[in-house]
This record gives sequence, C-alpha cells and structure tokens, in this order.
Amino acid sequence: MKEHRILDKQDEAAAEQALFRALLGLRDVSELRAFFTDLCTPAELQALTDRWHVAELLDRGLPYRQIHDQTGVSVTTIGRVARSLNIGAGGYRKALQRRKK
Repeated sequence: MKEHRILDKQDEAAAEQALFRALLGLRDVSELRAFFTDLCTPAELQALTDRWHVAELLDRGLPYRQIHDQTGVSVTTIGRVARSLNIGAGGYRKALQRRKK
C-alpha cells in the first residue's frame, strides 16, 4: 500500500465504491479474468487466488498443515484466511455459500 495517500477518506471511499460497481458490471468469468489481469500484478493475482483456494479448503475442514503441504501457502496466510472466515466481514462465507448453490 502507498504510504502517502492523495485521496481523503471520502474520496477514497467513493473510489472503492466505483471499483466494486465495476466488478458488478462484469458479466462472466472471462470478463472478470481480463479485469483482474489488468488490475493486478501477477503476484497480486496469485495471492488472491491462493487465499480463495485456502478459504475453500478450510471450508472443507482441512487442517492448516495439510493445506500448506497441498498448496505451498504459508501457515501464517492460512491463519489469516481462517480468522477472516471466522470473525471477518463475512465475504468469504457469503461467496462460499453462493458457490455451493
């Protein structure tokens, strides 16, 4: 993250809202893939992909060590994802629930 933010909190919130609305406007996986490929560095996209995969594996009840051995994701990152699943904003849970339908 940038150390010096140019936007004030209100403008930053508006920019964040615009990003989320842009995502909602995309119609399929192909469009989302193109958007994220443009938006993120390869490392950022890999990190997002890893976190989502870890969330899926945690939801299936796999232990941290098994997830680490299977994915190579650090146990620290796995713990962060688990914490978000348990006491986060609910985004992982909502996405996991909708994926199951």
